[in-house]
Amino acid sequence: MTTLAITLPEERLLKLKEIAARFGITPEELARVSLEELLSRPDEAFRQAVNYVLKKNAELYRRLA
Repeated sequence: MTTLAITLPEERLLKLKEIAARFGITPEELARVSLEELLSRPDEAFRQAVNYVLKKNAELYRRLA
């Protein structure tokens, strides 16, 4: 198994923690399960999800670049 480190804006980390707390799991577990779900989708659904996230966060990514 490999460890993956990601960088999140503070507000996203807080949201991740809030959602994880509602499910009674750690933020790391929520991120892992969510990623596994995303990766198990068919390719077209994955592409659409990626496009949605990139479009939704385009301004944030531009500012962080």
